[in-house]
Amino acid sequence: MADAVDRGTPDDLHEHTERVVRVVLADDHPIVREGLRQLVDAQPDMQVVGEAAAGDAACRVASALQPDILVIDLSMPVLGGAEATAQIRRACPGVKVLALTVHEERVYLTQLLRAGASGYVLKRAAPAELVHAMRIVAAGGTYIDPSLTSTLVEGYLDGEAAADAPSPDLLSDREREVLTRIAQGFSNKEIAAQLDISVKTVETHKLRSMEKLKLRSRADVVQFALRRGWLTPG
Repeated sequence: MADAVDRGTPDDLHEHTERVVRVVLADDHPIVREGLRQLVDAQPDMQVVGEAAAGDAACRVASALQPDILVIDLSMPVLGGAEATAQIRRACPGVKVLALTVHEERVYLTQLLRAGASGYVLKRAAPAELVHAMRIVAAGGTYIDPSLTSTLVEGYLDGEAAADAPSPDLLSDREREVLTRIAQGFSNKEIAAQLDISVKTVETHKLRSMEKLKLRSRADVVQFALRRGWLTPG
């Protein structure tokens, strides 16, 4: 039977500030979950509030606890990580999903992005990289394991992107600056500080540029930026 453990209640979290990131861990290996829990709980701004050992349990725990982030393995029993991600994003749009997996193939990455995941980290990544990814996702950004960037780019160059995709020439210089930083995982507040403009202005540029390019989500923005080479060195 899939287990689901509630590791916290609102009363338990009362002593923390509003900026504490509430995390649910979903992995079918208890040892992996224990290691992740220790890593997360060691951060002053994060706390594990729940755990699940199967995809269907992850959906139930996320629905019950409404965490800020669900960290989920792609290969889960009962319900796969991608399907669980799609269900959670439909039922709990406020819950950000970060995939943590051993799979490096492009098909898995694109599958998770299309399902609504905000991040994709490989299990061989350093602990500090996972924590960094979680903070970016919690702030509303998108994080893709750096080692997979070229994989996505190659996929789009091979023709996975629609041939009639809108041209980036439709964007003003400022809209492109904002969109590029969104793809890099920066929050609206961080972009505003970088460009010395207001958060409201950032939001306006974001909405206008996404409308021009017919992009519907941050995942779409990341894919578009990768296809255009905005996130590759040089």
